[in-house]
Amino acid sequence: MPDLRILKLQAQRQLKQSLALANQFFNKEFTIPVMNFELRGQKAGVAYLQQNKIRLNPVLLAENGAAFIQQVVPHELAHLLVYQQFGRVQPHGKEWKMMMEQVLGKPAHIYHQFSTTSVAKQFSYQCNCQIHLLSIRRHNAIQRSQRSYICRKCKQILRFQTI
Repeated sequence: MPDLRILKLQAQRQLKQSLALANQFFNKEFTIPVMNFELRGQKAGVAYLQQNKIRLNPVLLAENGAAFIQQVVPHELAHLLVYQQFGRVQPHGKEWKMMMEQVLGKPAHIYHQFSTTSVAKQFSYQCNCQIHLLSIRRHNAIQRSQRSYICRKCKQILRFQTI
């Protein structure tokens, strides 16, 4: 697996190359966004329109390397460019699709296909017949006494399994 520092530099290079394509296409200078690698969870990247900022998931970057850089960096940059060029529009609408395909020369995939098993936090719950793996969202709802979940097979309430 490549060094994360090198992958971060390659992501920065991809950002600058993609931005140069947009600058040339629209014959203007877009402001280079701030990019950090502090995103957690299952999302690969997030664009903050008003802040001109991109956050990327360092775990998914490390696990997927070049494919991540070639897909996610242009995807998130396209959101920022669309906002600066057209204002507030549909997140993956015709303007974004045009930006991805015609300006940045990338396929307009809305979702990434990277495995999220290493970043998807799951919690073990038990009923009378089996173990269930619940997401952090469902786990937190149970812990806050906002919800309970019942096994479809044995109809028993799921109980948190402490290690």
